[in-house]
Amino acid sequence: MENCLNTSAFGKNDIRGIFPKEVNSEVFLYAAMGYVKWVLNRFKENGMPKRPEELCFCVCMDARLHSRELKDAVIKGITLYGANVVDIGLAPTPMGYFSEFAKMPNDILKGCKINGALIITASHNPSEYNGLKMTFNKGSLSEADIKEVKAAAQSVYELAKEGRLPITQKGFIEEFNLVETYAEKLLDGFSRCADGLKIVVDSANATAGIVAPNIYREMGAEIVELYSNPDGNFPNHHPNPSDESTLDDIKKAVVENGADFGIAFDGDSDRIGLVDSDGKMVTGDKLLLIYALDLINALKIRGEKPTVVSEVKCSQVLYDTINKEGGNAVMYKTGHGYIKSKMKETGALLAGEMSGHIFFKDRYYGFDDAIYAGMRLVEIVSKNKKENPNFKVQDLLEPFNKVFISNEVRFKCPNEFKQEVLDKLNSKVCDELFNSKIKDIVTLDGLRIIFEDGFALIRKSNTEPVFTMRFEANTKDKCECYQNALVNTVDELVKEISAQSV
Repeated sequence: MENCLNTSAFGKNDIRGIFPKEVNSEVFLYAAMGYVKWVLNRFKENGMPKRPEELCFCVCMDARLHSRELKDAVIKGITLYGANVVDIGLAPTPMGYFSEFAKMPNDILKGCKINGALIITASHNPSEYNGLKMTFNKGSLSEADIKEVKAAAQSVYELAKEGRLPITQKGFIEEFNLVETYAEKLLDGFSRCADGLKIVVDSANATAGIVAPNIYREMGAEIVELYSNPDGNFPNHHPNPSDESTLDDIKKAVVENGADFGIAFDGDSDRIGLVDSDGKMVTGDKLLLIYALDLINALKIRGEKPTVVSEVKCSQVLYDTINKEGGNAVMYKTGHGYIKSKMKETGALLAGEMSGHIFFKDRYYGFDDAIYAGMRLVEIVSKNKKENPNFKVQDLLEPFNKVFISNEVRFKCPNEFKQEVLDKLNSKVCDELFNSKIKDIVTLDGLRIIFEDGFALIRKSNTEPVFTMRFEANTKDKCECYQNALVNTVDELVKEISAQSV
């Protein structure tokens, strides 16, 4: 046994890395044990000490080929530490989140309650990746929490090395299929409103196919299914709807079938992608505006002003329109953990990211559930089509017609160079670089350089060795000017720093 556990995959929002170099059975075994130790410490700190055998956790996995091996390691780690497991098998990540709220039979729980969920998934990442998302007390672990779990995992690893793990007893393992319970709960909040709608649903051979198409059918829609069968090889396309290159099939299917729109899911069903009736991709900030305006209009009747949280990559049009129409728009860091914490802090009823993570606290639990987000979209489109049979999703996006917005630019950069690149870039940012007057620089998450007519953004990806960039301006030429200036400068800095490191 090595002196140190490989904890390189512990990140800001979850554990994620390449299998088996960075994530493997050993890492997940001790991560699970560290997690249980951390949970016990949390209860103790809150004045409610518990024994391991009083704790119970749900465990589930995505469709990746190595997920079952990693799930087995997580279950072994939990039960070796004396806690208990309800294994809900292959499941969308939001179903894992839902498990903390679900009613399960007592013969499954044996008098326990679900204290958290451990979800084996690498979400939208390529098939060679895997990861672990963790929740506790109905909330995702924060960056600080994950650091503490990392330290606890290393501590348990060292105890194991010395042959003195604090194992009190082996916990129980029960299997339970939560699909029906989850579907019933989601449908309980909706009428059969979608009669006459035709929707293409692309599950990307991931996890959404086991539940999403049937839920939308239950709402009354005619569904055209693409790739509903889970297959960890992802044989048809990569499961990441925020990458437009993965949407070719659904775009074609929407147009050929005369569908009202298309819904695409990522690898673990917590990201939603939207294709309009013309077969065009609708970005995450545009989708969030659709939800925000519907929510604002619904709450105006009660004299309420909802807070909507989003992230630094989103269009300024989103923030300005929400504020203009009677909402309160809040900008924050990118990352589902950050967004959830900001929602809690501000009491927001809705939040979303460019990537397609959408969080509803209005009529729902507040976590990112792309299947539920699809239901809200079905409801919105159905409502508008009843008022106007010629209605199209794109009719709700007119505020964006006044600006030109770039696609997301992904610029490769080794993780160890990222901060140095940003630091050096910050000293180079000036009016002359962009040939435009800079109004402000937001350093909340990377650099968002704000001009009179738009912005340029660069930030470190939380999950991959890349910078993500985005640009917006009143004209295409100006947008391209901002993009060329930033990309060329970053390219020079990366080459410079790489050469110095040799």
